[in-house]
Amino acid sequence: MIDKLASSVAEALAGTPDGATVMIGGFGTAGIPNELIEGLIEQGAGGLTVVNNNAGNGETGLAALLKAGRVRKVICSFPRQADSQVFDALYRAGKIELELVPQGNLAERIRAAGAGIGGFFTPTGYGTELAKGKETREIDGRMQVFETPIHADLALVKAERGDRWGNLVYRKAARNFGPVMATAARRTVASVHEVVELGALDPEAIVTPGIFVHRIVRVARSATMAGGSRKEA
Repeated sequence: MIDKLASSVAEALAGTPDGATVMIGGFGTAGIPNELIEGLIEQGAGGLTVVNNNAGNGETGLAALLKAGRVRKVICSFPRQADSQVFDALYRAGKIELELVPQGNLAERIRAAGAGIGGFFTPTGYGTELAKGKETREIDGRMQVFETPIHADLALVKAERGDRWGNLVYRKAARNFGPVMATAARRTVASVHEVVELGALDPEAIVTPGIFVHRIVRVARSATMAGGSRKEA
């Protein structure tokens, strides 16, 4: 019987090695799998490469993982904002490496990994520092830059509901990078607020099929949610 339910976050994240590349879903503060990040801090893996759209907000979530000294490198598209003081301080002190990737390129590089594509050409970044050392080619009269896939050892995603097979649905903007990251990692762990019986999820509404999910863990819903609404998309 297929049962991907973990009894705890610790069980779901057990065995994460030092030096792993970890994709973490989220866009700003929407859809951040905070409970899984906290579990990763407690689990103890270090020297991590983290792939996320941002580089942490405030002192919690990804910022807490950075502050704990567990991250060697961040691959992201938007590393600085008003409350990114943790990353900013580490970067200025030379304690963390940054690979800056335009947001569309980031999403497509992750998608390419999940689709088994060896890379792609894009005009984004041509003629800038981001294209240094990369292959360039003129295609249909436009110069383009070759970008490679981003693969991960582990993906942490936040979903709304799931079943024991690992099928997932998301809540509104919390969906963001989660689905594509789930396809690009060797192991995907998803947190959900509700575990439902098999067949309860409309097949047409399932965003991430269970084939891409290895462990699922139920976490309590916070008292307040972004936008003040608990209604599902």
